[in-house]
Amino acid sequence: MNIGVVGLGLIGGSMAKSIKSRTANTVYGIDTDKETMLFARMSGAIDGTLDENTIGESDIIFIAIRPNAAINWVRENAHLINKNTKVIDLCGVKRIVCESIAPMAKEYGFCFIGGHPMAGKERGGFVNSTDDLYAGASMILTPDASADLTTLEMLKDLFTDIGFAAVTFSTPEEHDRIIAFTSQLAHIVSSAYVRSPQAQKRRGFSAGSFRDMTRVARLDEDMWTELCLADSDHLVEEIGVLIKHLSQYRDALKDGDADALKALFKDGREKKATAGGN
Repeated sequence: MNIGVVGLGLIGGSMAKSIKSRTANTVYGIDTDKETMLFARMSGAIDGTLDENTIGESDIIFIAIRPNAAINWVRENAHLINKNTKVIDLCGVKRIVCESIAPMAKEYGFCFIGGHPMAGKERGGFVNSTDDLYAGASMILTPDASADLTTLEMLKDLFTDIGFAAVTFSTPEEHDRIIAFTSQLAHIVSSAYVRSPQAQKRRGFSAGSFRDMTRVARLDEDMWTELCLADSDHLVEEIGVLIKHLSQYRDALKDGDADALKALFKDGREKKATAGGN
């Protein structure tokens, strides 16, 4: 197959590298940064440029740029996309993207499916992309009623080939509601935590706990502002829940209530065991 990748940063670059190293497919890529395009060609991550000719020759196009940019790219290039092409965005939010692109796909006759690979790093860019970023990860797809079973099975086989351990199906609404808690809230908490004046006085006093809490504070503020605002309703709700829980710990400490504090720690430990994960 011919596979196009729009955006060759961490996510798109890793998608291109994974496809090239693990399958026999041809990859066309495009990025606004000329240096990135040069590196992608020199490293063998892409076979050529995704342009007005190769867009129409692509069987699949992955869009790995920010939500608003993804919507604009489809708007500007929809007339070039073949009716047999499957377009999958890889954005971190789904409602705004799917609500905008799905009508264009219907108008121009191509298949569009929302997607979100559950993998990443603190540092972005093509230079940090790898061909094993998706090894063992979950790929979330949010197909609507127009997506046929044959297409979904083909995509599942491709994602399995490039290393994904599972393909999870969801709706854009469910995706954004859950991702507000599992991803966006974690980045906000990490950012807020490291803004404490104590963070600058930590030398010699920090270990794994500080490192784990601050890891994702090293973020791209432009991208995360766009993602969080696109999911602000769910995120505001989750922040409210967190503030309520933090208040319980604060009150137990203020009152010197060991039993209450112990009960909170116990409840958190048990919920972590039930939730699973690392």
